[in-house]
Amino acid sequence: METRAIIDAVILGITEGLTEFIPVSSTGHILLLGHFLGFQSTARTFEVLIQLGAILAILAVYFARLWQLFITLPSSPRSRRFVAGIVLAFLPAAFAGVLAHDFIKTVLFETPMVICVALVVGGILLLVVDRMPLKVRYHDVMDYPLSLYLKIGLFQTLALIPGTSRSGATIAGALLMGTDKRSAAEFSFFLAMPTMLGAFTYDLIKNWNTLSLDDFGLIAIGFVMAFLSALVVVRGLLDFVSRHGFAPFAWWRIGVGLAGIVAIVAIG
Repeated sequence: METRAIIDAVILGITEGLTEFIPVSSTGHILLLGHFLGFQSTARTFEVLIQLGAILAILAVYFARLWQLFITLPSSPRSRRFVAGIVLAFLPAAFAGVLAHDFIKTVLFETPMVICVALVVGGILLLVVDRMPLKVRYHDVMDYPLSLYLKIGLFQTLALIPGTSRSGATIAGALLMGTDKRSAAEFSFFLAMPTMLGAFTYDLIKNWNTLSLDDFGLIAIGFVMAFLSALVVVRGLLDFVSRHGFAPFAWWRIGVGLAGIVAIVAIG
């Protein structure tokens, strides 16, 4: 592996971990950053596979709660309904992702201007939603109605467009349907687990034969960096959102998107 490629993998891995669970689009950030760094992964697998590192950060932080959920499944209708809700929320994006996989990877991933526009538009929409006087009806992710889990899952399909943000789409959808900000962000954590694990598995199976030892080495580096940086975000995000809302992330998206548009136009 070249030293430049290793450095790029470290930078992109850290960026993935820092941005995966905040509504700014981790995929959009690493694709744009990779574009300007000149980083090109085989079949764009690096950008997808390192997301599992961020997922392991959730598992580490939420292990006690996940274990409690697991051991209460046989006896608790509430736990079973919550798991069923996560499955319902996961299915729309899973089906749409499989159907549109090749188009997403070969067209949308390769069009930086689309990513920049999605960042700006998504930032504006998130800013509007964050300031709307919405009536809060749900405070606990365990008690959402099954229909609400499914609707949030439908919002998640918007994130198949890179730059939209998986967490941003699910959080905005949840807020519009009456959840409070903290539980909206928390459910986005839970929904990330099957969604990103599914994306990881599907992409790895499809591209296994095209990956070299160098590819696996770079993926491993990005994976570790994503895990370590995501730990920082997961531990502090819910408290930050409770105090400040989502406006800071909306402004960040808009700034990054506009800067990307200017850079793309300038470079030609």
